[in-house]
Amino acid sequence: MIFVELFPFGRKKFTGELLPLLEAARDARPFRSLVCCSLRDILVGKKSHQQKHDERAVEIANSYFDAVMVHSDPNFARLEESLLSYTALRAQVYYTGFVQADRKPFIKPLPNRHAQILVSAGGGLVGETLFRTAVEAYSLLRHTRDIKVKIIAGPFLPEEAWQSLRAAAHGQTGLNIKRFVPDLCAEMRNSVASVSQGGYNTTLDILRSGVPALIVPFADGAEDEQLKRARRLEGLGAIRVMEQQEMDATRFAEEMRKLLHFRPKGLHLDLNGARNTTRIVASLIGAHQPKINTPISRVFNEREVRP
Repeated sequence: MIFVELFPFGRKKFTGELLPLLEAARDARPFRSLVCCSLRDILVGKKSHQQKHDERAVEIANSYFDAVMVHSDPNFARLEESLLSYTALRAQVYYTGFVQADRKPFIKPLPNRHAQILVSAGGGLVGETLFRTAVEAYSLLRHTRDIKVKIIAGPFLPEEAWQSLRAAAHGQTGLNIKRFVPDLCAEMRNSVASVSQGGYNTTLDILRSGVPALIVPFADGAEDEQLKRARRLEGLGAIRVMEQQEMDATRFAEEMRKLLHFRPKGLHLDLNGARNTTRIVASLIGAHQPKINTPISRVFNEREVRP
């Protein structure tokens, strides 16, 4: 079995490497490989050439892939909402639910959270602007609120940016900057509020922790996945959103003040994606074995597999 992440719906630069592999898998004898694509909840838009991009992606998927696994709850996001050529897709689509770390969900918020706002940006590679604005905003916030701010820079923040950030925060009582923590979700749960970008994993940590959260989606260039996800969650009352181009120290400080009074609505989303994916893959392999040269789309007729 071959599992490919995102391609052909993204990762275009790997086309030259992946197509020979997929051709070999399709033409293998006597045992044709089962080929699946793994997607997150929302595809990144391509703006001016969206239709052409999607048509090409579906063409490749129909030629080489047996199944597409969308790691989302279909009640939150469906593939047809971000794939214009969805109706032409013949590969079978399965919604697994969201995939998160194998931990039990938190049932109730902690009664005595630390009086701190947690600021993070995933691995930190594109988080410098967010962090620097948080440092500047803290000097405004501390005059009106007795609150601490803890910044988790992440292991991929460039070293020069890390050193500059530490220098900017030096001497500010109540402002703590760390490179890395072993469990970001636990840090969120121990904080009164969270400010972050809106990547897939960070968003799941927010939902799992139940912390009041402000998301500032990364939106450079054509990147719109985080903004789409954040706006959906905002519409459901689960988070607050500030767009990247609106961010400055004054606005940031004001949003943090508002966040301390925000109470997020609980969402009932399927967060059992890892377990569901394992079960779906086992079913596909079982159905594929006796029909080695029959496309899996002829074996399965259902469009969703739910727990």
